[in-house]
Amino acid sequence: MRVIVVGFGVVGQSFAKLLLSRSADLYSKYGIKPRIVACVDNDGSAVAPAGLDLQRLLDAKKTKGTVGAYERGGKFSPLQVIESVEAEVVLECTPTNLNDGEPGTSHIITAMRTGKHVISVNKGPLALAFPSLIELANYNGVMLRFSGTVGGGTPILEFAKRCLKGDRITSFKGILNGTTNYILSKMEEGLTYESALQDASKKGYAEANPSLDVDGFDAAAKLVIMANWVMGMKVTMKDVKRTGITKVTVTDVKKAAQRGNAIKLIAACDSRQLDVTPSEVAKTDPICVNGTLNAVTFSSEHSGQQTIIGRGAGGMETASAVLRDLIEIRDTTFS
Repeated sequence: MRVIVVGFGVVGQSFAKLLLSRSADLYSKYGIKPRIVACVDNDGSAVAPAGLDLQRLLDAKKTKGTVGAYERGGKFSPLQVIESVEAEVVLECTPTNLNDGEPGTSHIITAMRTGKHVISVNKGPLALAFPSLIELANYNGVMLRFSGTVGGGTPILEFAKRCLKGDRITSFKGILNGTTNYILSKMEEGLTYESALQDASKKGYAEANPSLDVDGFDAAAKLVIMANWVMGMKVTMKDVKRTGITKVTVTDVKKAAQRGNAIKLIAACDSRQLDVTPSEVAKTDPICVNGTLNAVTFSSEHSGQQTIIGRGAGGMETASAVLRDLIEIRDTTFS
């Protein structure tokens, strides 16, 4: 399978490393031989129809800061590469933009219009235009997969879609953002919100501008993706009632603890409304996890409640989700 990688940051590079370490294993287990035939970042591109040398590609990015430094690299734009290079799959790894979804949305639309399957780890396009993107994928006879957008390496979307197949999920709720969960966990230990945020930034969990996490945008984006994919809803970001954690105080956390509870940023969907808000959760509840963990409880008609817990972020974890999507596309379209 020929793959075009658009965006070569942490996830893109982790995916290349994963292919390097697992190429023989992937062929023997799944009959799949992924080849990255083109890679493009902000400052350049590298194209090789027979497949790029992944170690050389990683070295070019590390030493020169761009894949354009790869032998015979060029300055083609992502759209030019997507349109002109022959491939089965486009992997969209550009940073999430929840304002207008660009440039990711244009990359995904162009890929689908040229008959290419798409794997996205970019939440922006899906949070803002999920129903229309799925419609476009169906119209063009291609697959759009996005396991890495929710839960990182934890197969939250697959669990709901496959393990609970045959049952009807009536609602779900959970912790979908590891950064805010880390901050609230630290506040339980006695840190103020400001000190906990500073600690999260120091450890690399929070961005320089943490608004995406602490104001609940990231959790809301993931909630929208889940509501559409798992519950069959047709919603976007504007349908989410959202409150972040910036106003949670140490006093609030202590009072909750006295009641045997913890304050968590909970994303919830019950088929009628979507909410992201700091809520008290009983410490005995399986979704009451600490640190950067994510946890989601699905309530279904016949199976009752099922909870899945795991790490919600990380380059290699998300790259493993990309690989799962790639194997699914291979199994579905080439069998």
